[in-house]
Amino acid sequence: MGAVFGVFGGFYYWIGKITGYAIDEVWGKVHFWLLFIGVNLTFFPQHFLGLAGFPRRYFDYPDAFAGWNYISSIGSIISVVAIFAFMVVIYKLLTDAIPVGPNYWGAKEFFNKSSDSAPVTSLEWSHASPPAFHTYEELPYLAIVSKH
Repeated sequence: MGAVFGVFGGFYYWIGKITGYAIDEVWGKVHFWLLFIGVNLTFFPQHFLGLAGFPRRYFDYPDAFAGWNYISSIGSIISVVAIFAFMVVIYKLLTDAIPVGPNYWGAKEFFNKSSDSAPVTSLEWSHASPPAFHTYEELPYLAIVSKH
């Protein structure tokens, strides 16, 4: 599930640059917390079941394991609700159509953290969101100047 959180993190980071529209941050946070709680409620009780001797890949189990399996089932239901919350995020992204600027995350020059008006040193944050098709006819030269 760590890979799934990485995919969602990449989605939330890049979707504004790809589409040019902002996500609804409230629904994004609802999606994250529902998925976080659901995944942990689904898989964490499995550790206790394993320590108690619950065998893997069984469709039927003794009643002694029913409590932790019930908690795990509630977690999976919460995870499904989180997927619906993600669909709301996508729906609101496409219907609200709130435009974002080229540097909507506020990325600054890496080595100059003291200035709020530091120039952007990466190409993706210096273009409009979404970038124009065929922005460059040839690769641009970007000089990185180290400040000591």
